[in-house]
Amino acid sequence: MSQGSPGDWAPLDPTPGPPASPNPFVHELHLSRLQRVKFCLLGALLAPIRVLLAFIVLFLLWPFAWLQVAGLSEEQLQEPITGWRKTVCHNGVLGLSRLLFFLLGFLRIRVRGQRASRLQAPVLVAAPHSTFFDPIVLLPCDLPKVVSRAENLSVPVIGALLRFNQAILVSRHDPASRRRVVEEVRRRATSGGKWPQVLFFPEGTCSNKKALLKFKPGAFIAGVPVQPVLIRYPNSLDTTSWAWRGPGVLKVLWLTASQPCSIVDVEFLPVYHPSPEESRDPTLYANNVQRVMAQALGIPATECEFVGSLPVIVVGRLKVALEPQLWELGKVLRKAGLSPGYVDAGAEPGRSRMISQEEFARQLQLSDPQTVAGAFGYFQQDTKGLVDFRDVALALAALDGGRSLEELTRLAFELFAEEQAEGPNRLLYKDGFSTILHLLLGSPRPAATALHAELCQAGSSQGLSLCQFQNFSLHDPLYGKLFSTYLRPPHTSRGTSQTPNASSPGNPTALANGTVQAPKQKGD
Repeated sequence: MSQGSPGDWAPLDPTPGPPASPNPFVHELHLSRLQRVKFCLLGALLAPIRVLLAFIVLFLLWPFAWLQVAGLSEEQLQEPITGWRKTVCHNGVLGLSRLLFFLLGFLRIRVRGQRASRLQAPVLVAAPHSTFFDPIVLLPCDLPKVVSRAENLSVPVIGALLRFNQAILVSRHDPASRRRVVEEVRRRATSGGKWPQVLFFPEGTCSNKKALLKFKPGAFIAGVPVQPVLIRYPNSLDTTSWAWRGPGVLKVLWLTASQPCSIVDVEFLPVYHPSPEESRDPTLYANNVQRVMAQALGIPATECEFVGSLPVIVVGRLKVALEPQLWELGKVLRKAGLSPGYVDAGAEPGRSRMISQEEFARQLQLSDPQTVAGAFGYFQQDTKGLVDFRDVALALAALDGGRSLEELTRLAFELFAEEQAEGPNRLLYKDGFSTILHLLLGSPRPAATALHAELCQAGSSQGLSLCQFQNFSLHDPLYGKLFSTYLRPPHTSRGTSQTPNASSPGNPTALANGTVQAPKQKGD
């Protein structure tokens, strides 16, 4: 970042690394007319038979899975199962699992490299995670233990297979669950080969194989050596990818089962031994392993990840939501027949006024409870369930579209800037700055706070002046385009909402990627 006085402000340099990387959250499947005809024929003849037989084999797995744990207490299940249960049930599940994938069209599993022993690498990390077919990697790994959501125990057959696997279970509803999972991973990884290997998909969610998502540190907390495992689907047509936006579960399953033959390549890379610094810092360890795997795959290693239920991409040094939530709020309000420009915000600059959901409904003149709940849920609530009306005022002003970007950024500054203890000028501190970016861009607050600190390095204070804030949001060659995109939500035509064209130069995906892609809603 260039140094200088507030009046001599210079834009931030983009994040070092590849200048353009594909958007890992979007998968588009383009079929020619001939391919459509082929899939229609094979889908009508081959896919139903394959899927039916695969489901029959899936249910045949249940007796073997049940037999391995039948009659064992919870204390006994805290140790690895051995003896005849291990021999009979393990081989039965392994053989039937291979048959299941074979019936779905995965006729060949090509293995490269050598799998390390449990003593050499107690943990396996597999990437890229791109589809619900990825558990096929368990077969050449001799069914290692996995980490799964506790809620999956209630799923028929799948729950029995997780008990058979002695999987490490994490609950999203129990705050203490993650701590117990960390302890259990560390206990198994440091058992000296007593436990089988533990397999992780460190990305935590599926992508389109064009880039690696940010690795979560869970697989690296124990600080033990790990073996990276690469998964490739070298087929002429990618029918397996199941990204955040793209073909849904049934379409992916149908198209893949319609392929005459699907091939999977599983490659074992050399064991990665952590340095003392990596052993102490799981995040550093995860980042370095991610880079090694990305280099071997020939794709970028990105900081893209899921924050909550939303995919987040990286633009410069800032993380932003792939799709502005502000647009979704606009759709809710327009569906209720509300024009944001006609709402009297009445927010006081620099002073917070907390309002309840009922007051929010009265202020916006909303009567439908579902609409009220949907709109109110967009804003961050405190422990009492109240929201700051300044947040509402800024969001409505951005949705109105009647202000210029200069007027809108000035309003944002006036709403959240604070008086200095000494001096007449008002400054925008980290809390207000992160609130603005979270509201308008969907940026996680920690990322916005870090960016605020870098911007403040150009001056002597801990806050930004109006000039500095507008230079950043309007005139920066990267962030200025981002603001102009997110602060100009699509307008409706005859009551129907329009989706922004991903090929437009200011589209956030294109800004982050340097590529043009037309998103397609998942589940089509």
